[in-house]
Amino acid sequence: MAMIEPTADTWGYPHSDPSIPKVEVIPTSEGDPYNVTFCLTDEDHTLGNSLRYIIMKNPAVNFCGYSIPHPSEFKVHIRIQTNGTVTAKEALDKGLDDLIAVAEHISSVFSAKVSQKDYEIRDGAQIE
Repeated sequence: MAMIEPTADTWGYPHSDPSIPKVEVIPTSEGDPYNVTFCLTDEDHTLGNSLRYIIMKNPAVNFCGYSIPHPSEFKVHIRIQTNGTVTAKEALDKGLDDLIAVAEHISSVFSAKVSQKDYEIRDGAQIE
């Protein structure tokens, strides 16, 4: 297996063909909108686990799990099962929105603390 060397523009990820959608629904025989598996391309455990955690916070979600189909593929499969009050797609959309809100909050708090110089430099670390 060939390793992908990180570059400034790819960070080690191969960029998929733009014609391939970022999110796909993996078809099942049931066609149930409340139990769906989604495939996210060019993603890994970083998004998979964070998104799973946020989606499970939704009280309408009974189950959410993720898997990486193969270590050499940059894909995440996310399975969402809801209680029927919202569809799995709505739960995924809410989870993505909530995850963006959390990331924006972390970024703003971090930036505020850095601009206030409200931190301690330990063990002789050099920060300019």
